[in-house]
Amino acid sequence: MARIAGVDLPRDTRVIIGLTAIYGIGPSSSKKILEKTGIDPDTRVKDLTEDEVSRLRDVIDHEYTVEGDLRREVSTNVKRLIEIGSYRGLRHRRNLPVHGQRTRTNARQRRGPRRTVGARRKR
Repeated sequence: MARIAGVDLPRDTRVIIGLTAIYGIGPSSSKKILEKTGIDPDTRVKDLTEDEVSRLRDVIDHEYTVEGDLRREVSTNVKRLIEIGSYRGLRHRRNLPVHGQRTRTNARQRRGPRRTVGARRKR
């Protein structure tokens, strides 16, 4: 059982994929971490030794902002944008796309399910 940054890594996956279960670590940073620690990316998480797990833990703790700290940082950045009244903050406040995407069609993830006008009701 490999527990890094408060996250249990999936046991049967390769290490390079398993590290992406940690919030803030994607495929490219996972690859860099494995190069620094000298661990083979094809190793399964369940086959990692305690020494390898501790090396991974050290690199992630000292060089990356992950999980709770990163979530807190992102949320404070969004709160700051909302507070200063910037355009991006306004888009966040209204739950609309922030990075200039169109909203006439698409943007369903941000806007929620369609609300039909004059929908037929069951009798």
